[in-house]
Amino acid sequence: MTAVLFDMFGVIARLQSPSSRARLEQTAAVDGADFWDGYWALRPPYDRGDQSAAEYWGAVAAAVGTTFDERRVAELVAADVASWGEVDDDMTAYIRELAAGGTRIGLLSNIPEDLAADYERRHPWLRHFEVLAFSCRIGHAKPEPAAYHWCSKTFGLPPEDIVFVDDRTDNVLAAEAAGMRGHRFTSLAALREDLSDLP
Repeated sequence: MTAVLFDMFGVIARLQSPSSRARLEQTAAVDGADFWDGYWALRPPYDRGDQSAAEYWGAVAAAVGTTFDERRVAELVAADVASWGEVDDDMTAYIRELAAGGTRIGLLSNIPEDLAADYERRHPWLRHFEVLAFSCRIGHAKPEPAAYHWCSKTFGLPPEDIVFVDDRTDNVLAAEAAGMRGHRFTSLAALREDLSDLP
């Protein structure tokens, strides 16, 4: 049986809204462009679990020429977690539908520990995933090949028996390079059509 491996953000959960991005900028008290350059460029070690939240935000502060005290770091963590917290109810319903129908499903997400723990507290639908691959806990982040290999091994399936679903082309191409079948997510309707003939 073919398994489906989902990305989280941009597929099941929504991307950061303009208002949540503005809250982060205001909390950091750093101009938008400079803040986001540091935020994204320095994110991979945090997502991979190589850095704590304090280490990550300290690196961001240094990159933009400022400092964040302990209270500011806590506020940034809270604003960051909140910015990624909105999910697509239609997608979570589809996850339940697939699981109820016997489809083997997994989740591969680039996500730091603070956010992963928040999702586990708030979202019981995570229990439907046979494979739950949070980058901060497996030590690999997309598009690193090892992230896809970890999921294949944990499923106990060869890569060609896994469909990987992500909204980012680079992550889909990396999955395909690892031997998986890729689907770049654009809508639930398109995903349903692509997965309708799964064996």
